[in-house]
Amino acid sequence: MADPLDLVHLRTLVAIAETGGFRRAADALHLSQPTVSQHIRLLERRLKRVLIEKGGRGLRFTDDGERFVVEAKALLTAHDQMLDRFVAADPNRITIGSTEHAADRLLPELLGVLRGAYPDVYLHFRIDRSTSLAESVVKGALDLAVVLGGSPEPVGAPVGELRLRWAAAPGWRLTSQGGPISLVAFEEPCTLRKRALHRLAELGYDVSVTAESGNLDGVTAAAQAGLGVALLPFHSTLPPGLVEVPELPPMGCIDVRVVVRRGLGPDIELTAVEAITTHYRSVTDRQLRGVA
Repeated sequence: MADPLDLVHLRTLVAIAETGGFRRAADALHLSQPTVSQHIRLLERRLKRVLIEKGGRGLRFTDDGERFVVEAKALLTAHDQMLDRFVAADPNRITIGSTEHAADRLLPELLGVLRGAYPDVYLHFRIDRSTSLAESVVKGALDLAVVLGGSPEPVGAPVGELRLRWAAAPGWRLTSQGGPISLVAFEEPCTLRKRALHRLAELGYDVSVTAESGNLDGVTAAAQAGLGVALLPFHSTLPPGLVEVPELPPMGCIDVRVVVRRGLGPDIELTAVEAITTHYRSVTDRQLRGVA
């Protein structure tokens, strides 16, 4: 019997066909573009066929690729429909993921709401990056996750937003416009990193990433140590050892979204989404009252 195909690789191929490119597929799937490329290479190696090739200025599906996309869509549809029919949600356990940015105030409130609604259910939480969380929901390892949006084709449903703020150590000084500027950022793939690099370049700065980390604590520690400025989303005060950099322009907000596993009970989904939405509305109201 031949080795089975990897469903994650099939979903990546279908996403490329539906979005029109590797970059857009990477954004839609919350994956890095190199990861998307690797999925296609492994799939082509497995099939011993070329599915996507260069064409003109971009890429195009080969005849084999176009036929295989049709078959892949049918297989994924059948797979998902089977899960909906036969794989019921575990009524005794709900697994929830959240980014670090959304966890500090949100998770205690969400925990209280879900415990009140489902007192006999064991709640398990996982803190991770948006990319990893969204992928885990797709794979069924998480029931739902709170992630940051900001990509051209975000996943899930919007439930709130966080204000983006330039933050640095109190002694950190901004160079003159056009001079060098040090950026502290999350490791790729990261929407915030791309947004910060793009905006600073637009302002005429010569940007270099002097420190990077895969988690919020690492980015915060690097900024507190004076290694550079960081673009971070917060709905409360900045952590100790960081101050806002008023010389840099406002960056607006980034949306917070909920991604839900296929087949999750609609009552659980509705309860969680309502609780998260209520949380962010209350945060916005508190901010407006504070300004007033």
